[in-house]
Amino acid sequence: MNKMKNLGSLFVVSLMSGAVTLGAYKFIENQRSNSDSFVTTSPNYNKAVNYKGAESVDFTTGADKAIHSVVHVKNVSVRTVYDPFASFFYGQSGTQQQEQIGTGSGVIVSEDGYIVTNNHVIQDATELEVTLNNNKAYKAKLIGTDSKMDIALLKIDADEKLPFIVFGNSDEIKVGEWVLAVGNPYQLNSTVTAGIISAKARNLDKASIQSFIQTDAAVNPGNSGGALVNTNGELIGINTMISSPTGSYAGYSFAVPSNITKKIIEDLMKFGNVQRGILGVEGGELNAEAAKKYGIKQTEGFYVNKVNKNSGAEKVGIEKGDIIVKLDDTKIASSAEMATVINTKRPNDIVKVSLIRDGKNMSLNVPLTKKELIAYEFNGIEFEDLDAADKKRFNLKNGIKIKQVTNEDYSEYAEDLKGSIVTQVDNMRVTDMESVSAYLAKKDASEKTRYQIIAKNGQMYRIFL
Repeated sequence: MNKMKNLGSLFVVSLMSGAVTLGAYKFIENQRSNSDSFVTTSPNYNKAVNYKGAESVDFTTGADKAIHSVVHVKNVSVRTVYDPFASFFYGQSGTQQQEQIGTGSGVIVSEDGYIVTNNHVIQDATELEVTLNNNKAYKAKLIGTDSKMDIALLKIDADEKLPFIVFGNSDEIKVGEWVLAVGNPYQLNSTVTAGIISAKARNLDKASIQSFIQTDAAVNPGNSGGALVNTNGELIGINTMISSPTGSYAGYSFAVPSNITKKIIEDLMKFGNVQRGILGVEGGELNAEAAKKYGIKQTEGFYVNKVNKNSGAEKVGIEKGDIIVKLDDTKIASSAEMATVINTKRPNDIVKVSLIRDGKNMSLNVPLTKKELIAYEFNGIEFEDLDAADKKRFNLKNGIKIKQVTNEDYSEYAEDLKGSIVTQVDNMRVTDMESVSAYLAKKDASEKTRYQIIAKNGQMYRIFL
């Protein structure tokens, strides 16, 4: 039987073809931490928060320190738009180039001009301009980005030493602690708003690896990439998102923790890309419903539903059914808390995993694995990330590839499926292997999954496996 006919018997061909995104670090020798970090950290980095009553809180110190290190970022991009009237009435080409200008904020993290902002603030830019608090403007160069965590690093060549921000320890912040958001909302430069930390380790997308600080400090479009600081003016987060039905502030905003930002910056400077380590477990956070489903009494922690092949977790003996309750010294009650710890580490770093197995407490030292070495498998289908050749061949930015099929139920189509590119899983657009893995880990093996794929011949199908 012709293989493409086999595919056709399995595939249903169907090519009919919120959270609102808001559009520190010093590279000198003095005050460096003992970890050889590029960033300048606060002398109070490992000290407990000093709480004060609302009536005694002085916001002026923190505002004065932060406001001079927060900049305005202008993004100039060009897009091609189709104008049918130009062709019909004037005989001109139906396409034209249209310039777009976007704005956001950024934070100076070194006196020699390195600036942190959000990736979405500078995405697709053909030209970047940074305006300082003293109104001096400079062209900026993009150093690197981490689209998954929505962080970008820029560089300007200023004619003076620049005021820069000092990094605080985002792991030590407490819910209820006072914070300030500094940025440029609605072109209102150098705006400072105050609020409290509403929650830690918040994830707005259950399939992502992000983990945010939630605050009720007012943040609006234009604040993106700006600073979230404590009352001492120390950076504890990069303002990134709001949750709003209107697109304007409605009570909650979200920031990438400073410790994660710090690690991303160091990676971009040292390696040119982000070094992301993987623990190698899949599953989900426990609650009363999940505990009932798995037949256990524990209602807090991360339930391990699968251990990835070739991972550090597999090598040290973590098993399905284990309940992870702590990573290093951080209590784990959610997937986002897992991400908060893992996102600050690199491949080969050792993480102390405290877990419960059959009612007994255990502790294992797990080396993190480079994500490219992990084999992700679901229901007898093994996946891997796309390489550059795949992206170029099919003109794709995102997707994953079927590496092999071991499920005997699909053996007739195994060779045809192998090498196919998955662009959508159920109703979720595929961005990377980690998000797909997190999503599939929550599904029962008996539950059918709909995949939108591009076969090796370039034809697109929708299949149910």
